[in-house]
Amino acid sequence: MALTFDVLTSDDANGAVVLAMVTGGWRSRWVPPAQSEQRYRALLEAVFTVIAVRYGSSPEYTTPEIVPDVRRAVRYVRLNAARLGVDPSRLGVFGGSAGGHLSLLLSGASDMGDPSAEDAVLRTGNRVAAVVPTFHRSTCGTDPANGNGRFPALSFEPSQAHSYSPIANVSADDPPTLLIHGDADELVPVSNSYDMYAALQEHGVTSKVIVIPDAGHGFRGDDAILASSAMVAWFTAHLGATPTN
Repeated sequence: MALTFDVLTSDDANGAVVLAMVTGGWRSRWVPPAQSEQRYRALLEAVFTVIAVRYGSSPEYTTPEIVPDVRRAVRYVRLNAARLGVDPSRLGVFGGSAGGHLSLLLSGASDMGDPSAEDAVLRTGNRVAAVVPTFHRSTCGTDPANGNGRFPALSFEPSQAHSYSPIANVSADDPPTLLIHGDADELVPVSNSYDMYAALQEHGVTSKVIVIPDAGHGFRGDDAILASSAMVAWFTAHLGATPTN
């Protein structure tokens, strides 16, 4: 249940860092670093440092408690950038499904920190420089069928839904955003990405949507390779990370 992370890096890492939201249905579990390295191999080979973030997990915690956790993770990394060997101005974030939802909440409604806070972490900003959510929700409702059943993280006061809906928090200063979705997704319809893209474009945010034909919720095989390649290219373009070989 602790807010923890693993830092995965390489000898030729050049300072750009990507936070990976470790989640599935807002449940966050630890896995051995060796297993994580395989999942993030494409980013590591492109000389990014990857920080795999685990937050206070559902069902113990709900969305209003989870979001401050992941925002604190960004603040902590920025505050401790020198010790972690990363550049705080070149920080991206990505995740799939619930992780995509959290990634978008990190890109929107960010702040420069609270200068009056006693906690040095809270005095630090939580802005990111690029984001890649995949098969994500653009809204965050409190449907009792989901909130109290399959997704207990959504069991919170309906009046708070606006605060945790990415599409409601879009603004002109949001970072470059790449949305990736499958058009056969039956759990989170592709309309979520279309709607989010329209909102980003309306506010002039650098953004792009990639729709993978016949892909469902979660990418496998060639679809996974396509999504991974697009993600690495997006972060390379917007975080300034290029291979050094």
